[in-house]
Amino acid sequence: MNIKSAKFVKSSSKNSECPEGNIPEYAFIGRSNVGKSSLINKLAGIKTLAKTSQKPGKTQLINHFIVNNQWHLVDLPGFGFAKASQEKRATFGKMIQNYINKRTQLTYLFVLIDLRLEPQTIDLSFLQYLGEKQIPFALCFTKADKLSNNQINANLSRYHATLLHTWEELPPYFVTSAEDGRGCDNVLDFIAEVNLRYSQAEKTALVSIE
Repeated sequence: MNIKSAKFVKSSSKNSECPEGNIPEYAFIGRSNVGKSSLINKLAGIKTLAKTSQKPGKTQLINHFIVNNQWHLVDLPGFGFAKASQEKRATFGKMIQNYINKRTQLTYLFVLIDLRLEPQTIDLSFLQYLGEKQIPFALCFTKADKLSNNQINANLSRYHATLLHTWEELPPYFVTSAEDGRGCDNVLDFIAEVNLRYSQAEKTALVSIE
């Protein structure tokens, strides 16, 4: 997929404020400081599309961007921001939960995971939650440029083994880097394939109604 245009639509503090319409949405989420906004900017080819910061917790709203006038890319607040107050963490958690469970336009959720780290309980618990709620999701392992190929393979194997303790099969996954762009084309091609299935399903539904 080629990104011809990507622009900011709006920021929302709750699900009911999100843009109306029925175009497919692809949301990106992960623990604070996982490199989410940087990866979004790399995918879009626009360095300043999503706001980035060296300090975790920069994204505090649901941010919608329209891509190629065809689908929404959604930047969700990070979870597990330890320095946020308990009240603010609860607010973020409710915001994310409501969006994931009630946003009918949500087509796929990309969960970002720092490939340099051991499998984290907070990530594994979140994935388990998504599975229980039957939310379609894929994994984006970030910061691959910080590791050698041997380290990447070893860390992927470790993560896969951990997931297979509780999952019968692995979700789609991508090894990415916001620095050198690896994996970005694969993510965009995956979105294009899902968009095509989404479009075909809509046409089939219209034909059946007629």
